[in-house]
Amino acid sequence: MEQNKKKHLWAGIGFLIAFLLWTALIRCVDVQAACPNGTEVGFATLNLWFHKLMGVHMTIYTITDWLGLVPIVICLCFGAVGAIQMVRRRSLFRVDPDIILLGFYYILVILAYLVFEMIPINYRPILINGFLEASYPSSTTLLVLSVMPTLVFQVNRRCERMIVKRIVSIFVVLFSAFMVIGRSVSGVHWATDIIGAVFLSAGLFLLYRYAVDVADRRREATDGIQ
Repeated sequence: MEQNKKKHLWAGIGFLIAFLLWTALIRCVDVQAACPNGTEVGFATLNLWFHKLMGVHMTIYTITDWLGLVPIVICLCFGAVGAIQMVRRRSLFRVDPDIILLGFYYILVILAYLVFEMIPINYRPILINGFLEASYPSSTTLLVLSVMPTLVFQVNRRCERMIVKRIVSIFVVLFSAFMVIGRSVSGVHWATDIIGAVFLSAGLFLLYRYAVDVADRRREATDGIQ
C-alpha cells in the first residue's frame, strides 16, 4: 500500500518533468512563423499538418467554451463543502484535510494558467474575436483534466453507493473525452497545446493525490495514538 501511494508522487513528478521538457522542446524544435501575426510556433510541421487536417470549427469551440463552466461549478461546489464544514466546526483547521488540500490544488491550477497567460509560449492558430490569444497549454483542457478527476476522487472517498460512483465515473470520462477531443478538432489550439495541458494536469492531480495520501496517514497515526 505504501509503495502504491509513492507511485502517485513519482508519477506526478514524472509528468511535470515531461511537461517542462515538452515546453522546452516547443521553444527550440522546428520553430517557424505560423501564427496570424507572424509569431513562431514549435513543432511547426506537426502543428500545421494537424491544424490543416482538422480545420476550424467555431461551433465546437463555442460549445466547449461554455461547457468549461462545468469544472468551475465543481470547484465552487467543493468550496461550498469546505465553507459549510468551517462554519459548522467553527474552525478552518477542522475542515477535512483533503478539502483544504483541494482548495490549494485549485489555486495552483489557476496560478499555472495565469503564468502562461503572462508568459506566452505560443499563440493560437486563429484570431478569436479579432484578437490573438496565448494558446499554450490549452487552458480549457488544463481546467477539465485537473478538476474532473477530483470529482471522481472525492465521490469515491465520500459516497458508499456503488451506483453513484459508477455514474460519476462514466460521466467524468465521457465529458473529459468530449472536451479534449472537441478542443483538439475545433482548430483554436495547436496539437502541442493539448499535449502540454495533458502533461501538466496529470502531474498536478497526481501530486494532489499523494498529498491526500500523506494527510490520511497522519490522521491515522494521530487516531492510533489517541
